[in-house]
Amino acid sequence: MQVQDTPEEWQVVATATPFKGNKTSVRTDDVVMPDGSVHRRDYQVHPGSVAVLALDEEDRVVVLRQYRHPVRQRLWEIPAGLLDVPGENPLHAAQRELYEEAHVKAEDWRVLADVYTTPGGCDEAVRIFLARDLAEAEGERFEVAEEEADMELARVPVGELVRGVLAGELHNNCLVVGVLALTAARGGDGLDALRPATAPWPARPFEA
Repeated sequence: MQVQDTPEEWQVVATATPFKGNKTSVRTDDVVMPDGSVHRRDYQVHPGSVAVLALDEEDRVVVLRQYRHPVRQRLWEIPAGLLDVPGENPLHAAQRELYEEAHVKAEDWRVLADVYTTPGGCDEAVRIFLARDLAEAEGERFEVAEEEADMELARVPVGELVRGVLAGELHNNCLVVGVLALTAARGGDGLDALRPATAPWPARPFEA
């Protein structure tokens, strides 16, 4: 048996959008179940995101600490951000986020993992990249605001992040998936065997 997610779409007999926000919205669909009954499903519609596990020559990961109001915590995270434009190349978005949030550039890019963050209630898809061969970005730092205004930046050894994940001390999904995927890749075919940065992404199709 091949363990692989597959596309499927159940019939929707009615749909509405009761809320529209600046970046996301809430949709209500009346969905036909396998037994023929119809049930309502509410979910957040999301443009999609990218995240970057940036690994330096000392085997440290670029992380930032940011306040997240919905969970009332200040979380350690890896640089990440929204796909601002439909069909945007996710690699370009990831390079932008790494520059804006960490003022770092990278020469080597790979895909670590593609995930749905909360598929039971949101259609957000995230592509997590591995970035290596890091250097300081040229020019002035990007001007941050709002929650990003007091972000802390650090470089933390991979082993310390793995320990924190398994101890229940680190909770950001992109950081958790990123560091564990990195560890798994190293224990498998190696980092150079990861998918190229321009690998197809059916959840958020783009033009190279």
